[in-house]
Amino acid sequence: MPAAWSFDLGADDIAELILALPEVAVVLADEASGAPRSSWGDRFFFVGPDRRRPFATLVGQDTAGFDEDSELDRPGVFRLSLDLGREEFERRFGYPPAQSAEHRSAIDFTALDQIVPHPAYGTHGWACVLNPGPRSLTEVDRLLAHAHHRALRRHQRSLDRQHRPD
Repeated sequence: MPAAWSFDLGADDIAELILALPEVAVVLADEASGAPRSSWGDRFFFVGPDRRRPFATLVGQDTAGFDEDSELDRPGVFRLSLDLGREEFERRFGYPPAQSAEHRSAIDFTALDQIVPHPAYGTHGWACVLNPGPRSLTEVDRLLAHAHHRALRRHQRSLDRQHRPD
């Protein structure tokens, strides 16, 4: 666990730690970004300028009718989500992302400080944790490094494709 991690981190603290990683940029959902009001304040972390696929997100409210399983509208609750990819997701949870729906009933998406498949994007290889704390921070650090490394590789592949001679 990096020295910067502590056991009373808020969403802003985690955002700072993510932004300290190499080549990371953040997009804040707000009125100026054209994001729907329901997502204002959410943060999406990217590597590279295309901003199409974040590797991490910080969300602090539910999206009615779509993503309410984490009950993020509780005071002080936020969710860190990480793009693990299929292999790491299966290593972490013991089943592939495609089987996420089959395991939903065994998951408490409202539990704090517990890494679980993402309630909406688990089928795409995403995991999440509500209010990371003492039980999850070491593993969150590892998974964040993994997600960041995947994003760096994806960005490098994109650059390589752009610079290939025709």
